[in-house]
Amino acid sequence: MLRRRSWRRSPRNMKPERLPRSVVWFGVVSLLTDASSEMIYPLLPRFLSSVLGAPKEFIGAVEGVAEATASLLKLISGRLADRMHRKKPLTVVGYALSSLVRPLVALATAPWMVLAVRFADRVGKGVRASPRDAIVAEVTPLAQRGDAYGYHRGMDSAGAVAGPLLGVALLSLAHFDLRAIFACAALPGLLAMMALVFGVREPLPAPAAAATSASASTRENGNLRRYLLAVSIFSLGNSSDAFLILRAHEIGISDAIILFIWAAHNATKALLSRTFGGLSDRVDRRWLIGSGWLLYGATYLGFGVATAAWQLWALFIAYGLYYALVEGSERALVADLAGPGRRGRAFGWFHALTGLVALPASIGFGWLYQQQGALTAFSSAAALALCATALLAEVRPPPKW
Repeated sequence: MLRRRSWRRSPRNMKPERLPRSVVWFGVVSLLTDASSEMIYPLLPRFLSSVLGAPKEFIGAVEGVAEATASLLKLISGRLADRMHRKKPLTVVGYALSSLVRPLVALATAPWMVLAVRFADRVGKGVRASPRDAIVAEVTPLAQRGDAYGYHRGMDSAGAVAGPLLGVALLSLAHFDLRAIFACAALPGLLAMMALVFGVREPLPAPAAAATSASASTRENGNLRRYLLAVSIFSLGNSSDAFLILRAHEIGISDAIILFIWAAHNATKALLSRTFGGLSDRVDRRWLIGSGWLLYGATYLGFGVATAAWQLWALFIAYGLYYALVEGSERALVADLAGPGRRGRAFGWFHALTGLVALPASIGFGWLYQQQGALTAFSSAAALALCATALLAEVRPPPKW
């Protein structure tokens, strides 16, 4: 049985304990789910345009509708999870919906069918994300919270590396067509569901926590509001990664090399996310988040002035380092600030704000890119990251020891 690690006894010198069983299995679930998704996602634009004849505007609408839907549902599912006796059923429903519908894109004969599948897939993501993150906080001791979220994000990134590589292997070595590859995505999705159902165990909530859940409100927490505001300002400068790929094309990087650079970016996230997540358990989480946001700003400035391929390699790896610094730490700080009984809705607001702000962020960045050039667009994103970091300093998290 895992013992709770106390921060009252020289926490900086204590050896980290093993992560709780449910956290480990959630990581496996995320790896397999992301592998399934990423077998399809990079090939979807080509399938829509070349096979189904969809216009570029429709391709953009597919992703816009899908992500906006997921963002809104994360808020709703988070509030619902706080009112439910158990959160795992919501998580199972979300993962099951995505796993069942995702391979159906192989049967699509018209663009609207792909839109329907992507919509249902993102509905599943919206349903599962907030209750899942709340469960991770509930089953993990405070002293391991950053480690747990860092591990989870690292496994997610590992799936983002494995999925495209599986797709490339099936496409190039086994000579599968696109529909066959999409159908094969059902296997890792099925394995993910088995890992979730049989591996993850959710503890029963304490009566006091249930009472708090029924009466408390995220808006009552001033520090959480300031933190979410800082995250929102940062997200305004965090536009679609498609612009980074576009910038690489402008500099003259080939498609094949871009795939390798993107794999190196995701590998950086996968290898370092748990390291920095665990570090956030021993230092002020704001230091890592602020350092990551400042690194993001510096990286974006670099993209604005880059002129050579070797610079792109360095910048994409630095971009992966930014993710490793902040992804686990950001979620752990949400759990710290929200407290028991309110974490579902707190994670709902966190996911919803970052998702919904992403749409105007990408539109504004694209307009600046088109009208004023790359340097202006990337510099504006860097400035927003600096403003968000300054606001983050005003957040006062509870003591960890």
